[in-house]
Amino acid sequence: MARFNYVSQDNNGRNYTSHIDAASKERALEILQSKGIFVIEITPVVRKSIFSSLNSSTFSAASAKVPGHVKIFFAEQLSTLISGGVPLVRAISLLGQYSSDKTLGPILLSVARDVSGGNSLHGALEKFPKVFDHTWLSMIQAGEVGGHLSEALMQIAKYEKSTEVLKSKIITAVTYPGILFMMSIGVLIYFVVGIVPTFATIFKDFDMELPGITKMVLTVSDVIRNHLFILMLGILAFVAAFYILTHNPVGRRAWNKFHLTMPIFGGFISNIYFERILSSMATLLNSGVSIINVLNVIEEAFESNIIIQDAIIEAKKGVTSGKSISESFRRTKVFPGLMTEMMLMGEESGRLPHIMETLSKFYTDQINQFIMRFSALIDPILIVGIGAIIALVVLSIFMPIFKMSQIGAN
Repeated sequence: MARFNYVSQDNNGRNYTSHIDAASKERALEILQSKGIFVIEITPVVRKSIFSSLNSSTFSAASAKVPGHVKIFFAEQLSTLISGGVPLVRAISLLGQYSSDKTLGPILLSVARDVSGGNSLHGALEKFPKVFDHTWLSMIQAGEVGGHLSEALMQIAKYEKSTEVLKSKIITAVTYPGILFMMSIGVLIYFVVGIVPTFATIFKDFDMELPGITKMVLTVSDVIRNHLFILMLGILAFVAAFYILTHNPVGRRAWNKFHLTMPIFGGFISNIYFERILSSMATLLNSGVSIINVLNVIEEAFESNIIIQDAIIEAKKGVTSGKSISESFRRTKVFPGLMTEMMLMGEESGRLPHIMETLSKFYTDQINQFIMRFSALIDPILIVGIGAIIALVVLSIFMPIFKMSQIGAN
């Protein structure tokens, strides 16, 4: 397949230069004219262009990931360009050439090449599943078929923004406690390994009966210092056993079920799943995706939890057999009554996407409240807990010292 440079003119009389791959010059003209592009000049070139130089990087980009905020910017800008009358290939090429992300830039240029060669946008994006997931592909396909690609891209940007906001809140909530915990553990280990052994030698020279708490701390210090290799092997064995257990069907199912039922965090994790399901369904339905395809996308998107995924598969079977969406979800006995009843109201009123979007905001509020409470409680709990452990270690050292001072005084 040869490559051709061509100069085209838009409705305002402005000239643009771009590229196209085709079997011949005649075929290239046919493709361009079928897209409504007015060609002023077309010339064959040696295959050495911005697209062809990207081949090796594009293959590596197929398995790479792109940050969420970068994809949001791309969706918003592409929507703006398309709604402004810029041809699709031209818009994607511009965003690819001026992208600040080293992964997304080559991908977009490859997508522009495929679209200019006659492929659909969702078909071109499908080659990069690590970047553009099933939600992206389904919404873009619906936008292309329905003739509202610009609106579909804005829906994608809105959905991705809500996802990124949720991720950011969760990361923010656990970052500070995590750092505090790791630093406290580091200080504790240094104290037990570096300071306690010095006092152990002193206590041994006095040949005195030590309190039980002191014996326990000295034993822990001895194990860490003299049996560190065995201790590390034990930790690695535990991690390996846990990994194997949670990556077989039975163990994974039990672990996923524990996620949804664990004390304190079970409800929080469940609410995250429910919010994502409702938000995804509302976004896809608003973009014109059929309910069966919506459930197919949801099924793929929630494969991280078998319990949720199996419930979606069961609900999809119910919808396929002719049952209502609300009834199909209720029969799974996984989703809460509030969710299925609101779905029923949405079906009866003909406003199912709107009801789902409203309910997703309710679960978002529940998630935000949990994060606020968690952030407010975890810091003092960690400070008090780690402080109590350190106080225990210090007490175990000073109790024998106090006892020796009493002996010396007598």
